[in-house]
Amino acid sequence: MESSTYKIIELVGTSPNSWEEAATNAIDRASKSLKDLRIAEINKLDLTIEDGKVTGFRTRINVSFKYHD
Repeated sequence: MESSTYKIIELVGTSPNSWEEAATNAIDRASKSLKDLRIAEINKLDLTIEDGKVTGFRTRINVSFKYHD
């Protein structure tokens, strides 16, 4: 196996619809400036609430990407 080095960053994605969409939004946005994304690990899920109603979903994820020469 070839040796590799990876960087891990934390992202928070948001969505008015679901945690899954919030995670997807974070990855979609990160992939515009980072190359070779590899693994995403969900760390925390939370909600925003206004007037007693859920108004948004937030997903906190760690994402790794590969360093290249």
